[in-house]
Amino acid sequence: MPIAETPTIDPHVKAQILAEALPYIRRFFDKTIVVKYGGNAMTDPLLKDSFARDVVLLKLVGMNPVVVHGGGPQIEQLLQRVGKKGEFIQGMRVTDPETMEVVEMVLGGQVNKEIVNLINRHGGKAVGLTGKDAGGFIRARKLYMRLPGGEEGDLLDIGQVGEVTAIDPAIINFLDSGDFIPVIAPIGIGDDGQTYNINADIVAGKLAEVLRAEKLILLTNTPGVLDKAGNLLTGLTPSEIDALVADGTLSGGMIPKIASALEAARRGVRSVHIIDGRVPHALLLEILTDHGVGTMIHAE
Repeated sequence: MPIAETPTIDPHVKAQILAEALPYIRRFFDKTIVVKYGGNAMTDPLLKDSFARDVVLLKLVGMNPVVVHGGGPQIEQLLQRVGKKGEFIQGMRVTDPETMEVVEMVLGGQVNKEIVNLINRHGGKAVGLTGKDAGGFIRARKLYMRLPGGEEGDLLDIGQVGEVTAIDPAIINFLDSGDFIPVIAPIGIGDDGQTYNINADIVAGKLAEVLRAEKLILLTNTPGVLDKAGNLLTGLTPSEIDALVADGTLSGGMIPKIASALEAARRGVRSVHIIDGRVPHALLLEILTDHGVGTMIHAE
């Protein structure tokens, strides 16, 4: 969607905006905010700038943002250049050894470094990590997919795709205490030394649980969770989401996103937000204003 130039704001309106933000700044001071960064917000230059500024501002006012990023479009571009076609099953990328090399090159190198540089250019102190760093702080094991309607034990091997078994929060806590902003690529390591590609939404959700985050925010290319008529559902409980999955309203790439959001909400993360990353300054609008830009999931 095209991004218009920011209009001049009347000083009185600016004052109202700042006054509205103050209670939220107080409430979330020294709280951890885990943000999954992906979609158009990672590819549109103006949205990339907007995101970096938001993250730096959150840190400056005393919050502890932790960024977990994807990189699907960038992975697809490199796969095409080497003559491979990406394949997905239930929102998960099929990852053979050659694809894993591409994933690690893009996520752990190109994309991670770009985000770190962008945040640093706007005055932050970002540090890039993959789950293989700091002694392998994201531990993983091979993930097998169960196809819909499959028999018990009928599992599908989709390659070097992992699920999180443990996260050691020590390195993240250390960086937070030093006013650094962690930027994490969703790559894990197995006990056997195998490298695993892990869905970024899942890593963000698990990290939010382990860090006892105040919020988990997932940026998407949609306004949030929509009903079958395309209307935005601004507030949902886990049981309502279960019903949306059961009747087919939620499917495809939204499934791992919703699954990680649900588990985080059920395991102590105070609020989970699925927001429209195509909106400039979506993070600030969601965290610091009375009216958010997406769907909030809260425990029942």
